[in-house]
Amino acid sequence: MLTMKAELLFHQRIDYEMTLWRVPVPVPPSRHDLKYSLFYGRQGVREIGYDNERGKGDHRHFQGTERDYDFTSVETLLDDFWNDVRELRGLS
Repeated sequence: MLTMKAELLFHQRIDYEMTLWRVPVPVPPSRHDLKYSLFYGRQGVREIGYDNERGKGDHRHFQGTERDYDFTSVETLLDDFWNDVRELRGLS
């Protein structure tokens, strides 16, 4: 049996952290080949987050609430994340 490891595509942290991996098999119940975690907040406080945790699938965190997220593309994911950041900061 051939085992492949995840390939890190991007990682950066300032007052936000964004990590995107291409994985050999989808993280259930997600159906795409990406594992991602987008964070905006401060030490110990997640104001905004998008991720696809095993068992939960694609979902969004916004100021303490968690809802399913309909992942369509990396571009849309990033747009949605930054739109949430602008809204939270009163810039939209």
